[in-house]
Amino acid sequence: MLALGIFATIFAGACLQRVSGMGIGLVGGPVLMLILGPVQGILVVNVFACINAMVTTMTVRDHVDWRRFWLIAPVMVFGSIPAALLISNMDTGPLLIVVGGALVAALAVVTFGKRFVPVLHGPGAAISAGVLGGFTNTLAGAAGPVIAVYAQAARWPTYVYTATLQPIFFVGGLISVLVKLGFGAGGMASVDWVIWPAAFVGMFAGIVVGGWLAGKIDRENAHRLSLIVAVLGALSAMIRGVTQILGY
Repeated sequence: MLALGIFATIFAGACLQRVSGMGIGLVGGPVLMLILGPVQGILVVNVFACINAMVTTMTVRDHVDWRRFWLIAPVMVFGSIPAALLISNMDTGPLLIVVGGALVAALAVVTFGKRFVPVLHGPGAAISAGVLGGFTNTLAGAAGPVIAVYAQAARWPTYVYTATLQPIFFVGGLISVLVKLGFGAGGMASVDWVIWPAAFVGMFAGIVVGGWLAGKIDRENAHRLSLIVAVLGALSAMIRGVTQILGY
């Protein structure tokens, strides 16, 4: 059952990411957090978000805005470090609430707040998005919502934004994994071995199916579905955190 749950979650996330630009972090973060816990679950998401983004980048590299990529991606480490320290110093119950709450807040901004975001130009906004994206990626496995708000403010064309997300996710995932291992905020040895093959198969199957569906499914509908799943998962994680604190 564990392998099947991991396969289904990563498959759905990879498929949605291929169609809409975001998916593994949004879908996988909240769901795997419930299955594996907030530390192991997000670590696994970081690993496969990194691998998935590396593969996907190869197919969209011609549309990537590399100038903005270099402004955003390297500085993600400055947000990842405090997030890793937070993870290593919190109990499971409060951590579930914090991670779930961070996801809900980020998703609320993406869903309801983008229309109110002013136009922003210059490197400062991109660098700020990178730092905050690094924090949310390490904490909750989801840098996408933060970058989405910046993309709206910078008035990126959709095809450029979804393409540029992929190398950003690759660097963000790699930084998150390395920082967590370096600060003792997670470890590979504690992850059940069955998770890795199930997730690998799910990821590559999702990329293939998502590539097939990309021209057949409306991008906005796929993105909306991933947001709904993410919100439900994040709320469930917060509820679980509250019940653990209360001793139920």
